[in-house]
Amino acid sequence: MSDAYRPYTLVAELTYRCPLRCVYCSNPLDYARHTDGLATADWLRVFREAEELGVVQLHLTGGEPLLRDDLEALIEGARALDLYTNLITSGIPLGRERLARFRSLGLDNVQVSVQDVAASSSDRIAGSRAFERKLEVARWVKELGFPLTLNVVLHRENLDHVEQIVALAETLSADRLELANTQYVGWALTNRRALLPTAAELDRARRASAAAHARLRGKMEILFVMPDYYSEFPKACMDGWGRRFIVVSPDGLALPCHAAHTLPGLSFENVKDRHLEAIWGQSGAFNAFRGEAWMPEPCRSCERRALDFGGCRCQAYLLTKNAAATDPACSLSPDHGLIEAARQEALSAHSGDFEYRAPRPGVRK
Repeated sequence: MSDAYRPYTLVAELTYRCPLRCVYCSNPLDYARHTDGLATADWLRVFREAEELGVVQLHLTGGEPLLRDDLEALIEGARALDLYTNLITSGIPLGRERLARFRSLGLDNVQVSVQDVAASSSDRIAGSRAFERKLEVARWVKELGFPLTLNVVLHRENLDHVEQIVALAETLSADRLELANTQYVGWALTNRRALLPTAAELDRARRASAAAHARLRGKMEILFVMPDYYSEFPKACMDGWGRRFIVVSPDGLALPCHAAHTLPGLSFENVKDRHLEAIWGQSGAFNAFRGEAWMPEPCRSCERRALDFGGCRCQAYLLTKNAAATDPACSLSPDHGLIEAARQEALSAHSGDFEYRAPRPGVRK
């Protein structure tokens, strides 16, 4: 396998269980059909195989990874492999003592999600009363000496709050603030009509973020992620299909991105059945959209083909029912009218009614 396809990050989706019901959740709509199929020993073996393959970063995520009772053992195993390990969490449920154990076992970084700057609006998006506890957890993170990343998913209901979000991050002494505009897959696509902002709303938020980025340079890193629906060209999803990231789902599927297993016609292998290196290098699914041979026009002759790799395969499928199509988010795509229609729809008033992700049976409160 060429060095062009050498992974550096493993995204370990430890569970799809979660106490929250976020209306933009990227977990699959049929998440309740998936089980936590990997035991502690399975995950530790996957970590070893990933490290042997060249992975240096590990993201422990979900769902909510705190719902795994073996999270301590997984953090300890990652530290033994010298993997830089990031816990991506809602903070619910978490006690200060458990967070301190994570610190002593070698956890490197904590990313806490917040939905907005006030309890009422934040809890409405999360579908659960969680805002005040999230802030408490963020304070513990700093008190215990962790770097703190604050993540806020942006959409039409909070885009005009960017200045207040930055102020909140400053109050919490966050080291990094991720202002990530909603990507319309999973539950976000279901709720797109209520979430998609207008171009004017997005521009105001972008300008507010840029001003904060300049003011806080050297003190806090601020990242503003544009939504594909308002970009001239799509982003390279996960740095390109099967190039730098490996995602392992709760039931053990090795994937190039979080939603890849929703694409028809691709068969993804399970880490319980095959070594991760063999899956990465030899799997037909991982090789399906590598290189340029699969590309249609206009991607095939586009000078950007090695920059954005045709965009997101999952987004292409969700909008066109063809995973091999040029991502409609690209202004050159023959299907770009689908994006333009969604933008036009965003200009009309919306009720803000959401379809919430249902709680998973057995989730601890």
